[in-house]
Amino acid sequence: MSVTYKRSSPYFNTNVVNNKYLDVLNYRKIPANRGDIEYMITETYKYRPDLMAFDLYQDVNLWWVFMARNPNTLRDPIFDFATGTTIYIPNKDTVNSALGL
Repeated sequence: MSVTYKRSSPYFNTNVVNNKYLDVLNYRKIPANRGDIEYMITETYKYRPDLMAFDLYQDVNLWWVFMARNPNTLRDPIFDFATGTTIYIPNKDTVNSALGL
C-alpha cells in the first residue's frame, strides 16, 4: 500500500519511508507576489488559521499556507497566529498555482 498526500497537504512533497513513516518534513514554498495582502490578525482568527483558510480559499486544509508564506513570523502555525500579528496573505491564484490545484 503506497501512501500519498493530497496536493493541498503540507506533506505532499515529503517522502514516506517503508510505506509507513513520514520522513523529515519538506516544506512547500508559497512565493511572494505583488498581489499579497498585508494583514493584521484579528480576534476572529486568533489561533485559527483553518478558519481564515476556509474564508479565503474555501479549504480548511490550507491552514499551513500562512506559515509557508510567513516563515519568519509564524514559526508555530497555530500559536503564533495571534491577535495583532501582521502577516502577508497570498491570493487564491498564487496558492493554486504554487500547489498545482
